Amino acid sequence: MPLGRALNAGLRRALQDDDRVLLMGEDIGKLGGVFRVTEGLQKEFGEQRVIDTPLAESGIIGTAIGLAMRGYRPVCEIQFDGFIYPGFDQITSQLAKITNRHEGSVSMPVVIRVPYGGHIGAIEHHQESPEAYFAHTAGLRVVSPSTPNDAYWMIQEAIASDDPVMFFEPKARYWPKGEVSLAGNPVPLHASRVARAGTEVTLVGHGAMVTMLLQAAEIAAQEGTSVEVIDLRSLSPIDYGPILESVHKTGRLVVAQEAPGFVSVGSEIAATVTERAFYSLQAPVLRVSGFDAPFPPAKVESLYLPDADRVLDAIDRSLAY
Repeated sequence: MPLGRALNAGLRRALQDDDRVLLMGEDIGKLGGVFRVTEGLQKEFGEQRVIDTPLAESGIIGTAIGLAMRGYRPVCEIQFDGFIYPGFDQITSQLAKITNRHEGSVSMPVVIRVPYGGHIGAIEHHQESPEAYFAHTAGLRVVSPSTPNDAYWMIQEAIASDDPVMFFEPKARYWPKGEVSLAGNPVPLHASRVARAGTEVTLVGHGAMVTMLLQAAEIAAQEGTSVEVIDLRSLSPIDYGPILESVHKTGRLVVAQEAPGFVSVGSEIAATVTERAFYSLQAPVLRVSGFDAPFPPAKVESLYLPDADRVLDAIDRSLAY
């Protein structure tokens, strides 16, 4: 099923399993959300469980905080990545801090779903990658699935968490299909995974970037280079085990992301791997990212967003050391 439909199935299961779970957001009820992720859920569970809110992100998050204090498990949808900033104060000043402020006696089981990233030809404020703001904020968990199967399981794990979770959904991956296992044991929410095994260069990314890295790895394989691809899945905390194990094997690392490179998730990974695996590195850690500029108009987004060619260039530069 497509990733968007997998999220729908995961949300439905969470609503079925726990009466305390509520969905909140702009146009998520009758419309089913702009990406139809919540389609049919209001009809099935009613307007008291799937709530169409006013156009007020600060109000949505603030209401969710109050609901969490009263024992509910709200799931908020931010309609587009660039719309999250009116709710930024509530998220970083209140949601992220309340449990610590009460010395652990008050939990904040709030999930904030954020469609993010480019590749859909949208206008300003509709194609941003703000995940580093929230990964930097102590008290928040930050995750991003890249496959439908991960989307199905990770949304349920996020809802089950007693800590607030920022759930970043790559818009470009909403429609491509992938296999989803509706039974079995899910991978832990904050575990990274090896998406493709290789021996010469390690590629690390998250969200829609994982698909681009797999494309680059396939092209590199045709040219005789064996590349390992690691899907982060979680941006805070980051599971460094598979990353370090891979770097010890390959000696080379390229970190890729759609977001600007300055003070980013990629920067953090590059610094940490350099600290913890310095003597295994045969080349500097290289980063491939969006440019340090506002996201451009849709007609030129392909010049801004990293593609397989830019990843392959980084692979070649790494191997040249």
